Amino acid sequence: MTAALPRRGRIVLGAMNFGTTVADDTAFALLDAYVDAGGAWIDTANCYAFWNDPSGVGGQSEELIGRWLAARPGVRDRVRIATKVRQQPLVPHRWPESAEGLSAAAIADAVPASLRRLGVDHVDLLWAHAEDRTVPLEETVAAFGEVVAQGVARRLGASNHAAWRVERARGIARDQGVEGWSALQLRRSYVEPRPGAPLPDAGHRLMSPDDLDYAAAEDLEVWAYTPLLNGGYVRADRPFPQAYDTPAPRGDWRRWTPSRTSSAPRATSGAGLAPGRPAGDLPHRRGERRRPAGGGDGRRGDRPDRRASGAARCGNLMPWPSPPTSPRSTRPRPPGAPGCPSTRCATTSGRG
Repeated sequence: MTAALPRRGRIVLGAMNFGTTVADDTAFALLDAYVDAGGAWIDTANCYAFWNDPSGVGGQSEELIGRWLAARPGVRDRVRIATKVRQQPLVPHRWPESAEGLSAAAIADAVPASLRRLGVDHVDLLWAHAEDRTVPLEETVAAFGEVVAQGVARRLGASNHAAWRVERARGIARDQGVEGWSALQLRRSYVEPRPGAPLPDAGHRLMSPDDLDYAAAEDLEVWAYTPLLNGGYVRADRPFPQAYDTPAPRGDWRRWTPSRTSSAPRATSGAGLAPGRPAGDLPHRRGERRRPAGGGDGRRGDRPDRRASGAARCGNLMPWPSPPTSPRSTRPRPPGAPGCPSTRCATTSGRG
């Protein structure tokens, strides 16, 4: 059974740290406020958050949500719960080598355990938390389809999967006559990391234009996790990870990230820009004298404050968009999944 959802963006409450670094009273207050404000979806996973718990295994987030549901009679009818299987360590403190995986046996064991912790008879969306290429995709698809056939999951989704794997799995589901994945969950925010830079969070997969194109073509829901970059848009004590230390392309100020090592904006690519070089060192046109922006010899101390000038130029030929005057306070706060062409889109405030 696939529930019809409004074709608009929505906010999903990520519950990753509930029960570990977020204590019960704080988590209960957040859940109450979220529901009172009209929120519906709560996103968790069976492995949350094993890295924060002395036991070395997960389940704390699901258990806290279960306690909250038990303490709020009737609230289950107002909320939708999504959880994930794949990453729960089977041996304490031994991840990823002991992660449960996506075999039929692993899924058959993981789903009832999640239901017990949550104190519910079904979840509204069950995610495959990550790929497991040690298991035939046909086995995983059949096991997920059985979960829906049993009525313990209403819908299915793929988190941190390559689009081609999702498409192959959906084809297998059609051939098997079982429910297929109807949602994608990937990492996405307004600010993007440098191309090829490793993400600081193991297992995360960035949403790509191909993912968005595929989701739009197949009418799949898109869930974006870590959209607020752990508070980095507004909190001085939560700086962006080093992988995000890159500026905007020309003309797109929304992806501006101030350099942490230099006052000069750094170019990315395109329109004659030299990747990774300060704007004052951009290539000049053939036959023209190369001049750094604002005069001087191009060293950091000789460059003018581009926040005041509103533009940086190479030989007065190449304009550079002015960054926000206060990067920490004026960065855009994404209300939903940013830049997503699909109208069925959700944003989770936790991680994947």
